[in-house]
Amino acid sequence: MVAGEASGDLLAGLLLAGLQARWPQLRAHGIGGPQMQAHGFTAWWPHHKLSVHGFGWDVLLRYREIVGIRKQLQQRLLAQRPDLFIGIDAPDFNLDLEAGLKAQGVKTVHFVCPSVWAWRAERLLKIRRCVDHVLCIFPFEPELLAAHGIASTYVGHPLANVIPMQPDRAQARRALGLDLQDEVVALLPGSRVSEITHLAPRFFEAARRIAKVRPLVRFVVPAAPGLLERIQSIASDIGGVQRLQIVAGQSHTVLAACDVTLIASGTATLEAALYKRPMVIAYHMGSLSWQLMRRKRLQPWVGLPNILCREFVVPELLQDAASPHALADAVLQWLDAPARAPQRLVNLQTRFTQLHQSLQRDTATIATDAIQKVLQA
Repeated sequence: MVAGEASGDLLAGLLLAGLQARWPQLRAHGIGGPQMQAHGFTAWWPHHKLSVHGFGWDVLLRYREIVGIRKQLQQRLLAQRPDLFIGIDAPDFNLDLEAGLKAQGVKTVHFVCPSVWAWRAERLLKIRRCVDHVLCIFPFEPELLAAHGIASTYVGHPLANVIPMQPDRAQARRALGLDLQDEVVALLPGSRVSEITHLAPRFFEAARRIAKVRPLVRFVVPAAPGLLERIQSIASDIGGVQRLQIVAGQSHTVLAACDVTLIASGTATLEAALYKRPMVIAYHMGSLSWQLMRRKRLQPWVGLPNILCREFVVPELLQDAASPHALADAVLQWLDAPARAPQRLVNLQTRFTQLHQSLQRDTATIATDAIQKVLQA
């Protein structure tokens, strides 16, 4: 198995639980993180080795190391001949690895369909060549893949079963030392070093602007593994943020506790939607990466909640639009909504509840059934 970042590590950990229930003697190894290791996974490399951001210099500077890891991993896997390889997301790394393994007779499954419905549709031909089966987490994906001759199964989104339909905000606040009466904004600037570099300064500047208007607001940042000190340093560099709390991990607790979240586009936005939280989605990257990304976009939305709802149910502020001033204004509109636009909040809660219900499946069992069929084919 290979998971290339924190979100993939989380998904893989949930999948491993189902696999081990079916095959108690299962041994799993490859590239992964703490969630996978908690299920007995042997990580030959830590998952953060593959965490890169966008195109351009972020990738080019790490290209040789990442290609070297993939080459070593493929040689090791071909020497040991696993019964199955499962790539968890990270398509830029995993699809080429899966192609090499499949060509040598190793069965391959890819968990999480690459976002061919959002951008880079040319990947469909590559997926068909590289993968025996795709485990899809969104209900519309199997039909798209079938039209291109790719076998797949909709397994639901594992997080929809982990995150409660009605999160306990009071308990989450107690865990973080927050009062029930506090107004809380969660800042989630990403789980990759490059995301933190691009977004954390903007988020903290936005927080300072919010604090000038609402001085009693509490800000909480759940720092991804290994990024706590970097985030603290960035907050210090901009002059600090009043009533700021930076915690190690605990992103789900923070999302359950908050009133609004300012959040980087990515898997975390879906987690925020499952927690039924209003959000402002933001993203910023290097100019070259942005130009390439824009040309490959197929939809007007970038954030997963908007893509799945097929409309802008929450604001997206991307690249130059993600200025601290604009981010602060968008967050303040959500904070003002209970008094000024309560129906907006009610409508959002309804849409996110419907979304949550549509993603709930017995993911571990369905995925394991699909994997068993691949092994028996």
